[in-house]
Amino acid sequence: MRKIVFAAAVATSALGLAACGETADAVGEVAEGVEADATSVVEGAGDAVEGAADATGEAVDGAAEATGEAAEATMEAAEDTMEAAEETMEAAAE
Repeated sequence: MRKIVFAAAVATSALGLAACGETADAVGEVAEGVEADATSVVEGAGDAVEGAADATGEAVDGAAEATGEAAEATMEAAEDTMEAAEETMEAAAE
């Protein structure tokens, strides 16, 4: 009788350990999946930040170029105005 009770206790313990082992394996697989997802999210965020930085740099370059062109046009207009003023003064002097 003792042998039967002892065998039942050993069998129950073995089944419990087997169940825990399977649960631990499942938890390990879930943890690996979560780690892969987190890595993917971090990499995606890094790519998004890099893309935003590139776009900002391009926008700044475009704005600088447009500002330079506007400054050149303003200088040309000022030169034209100066020439017109000189011509007006010469005409007035005659």
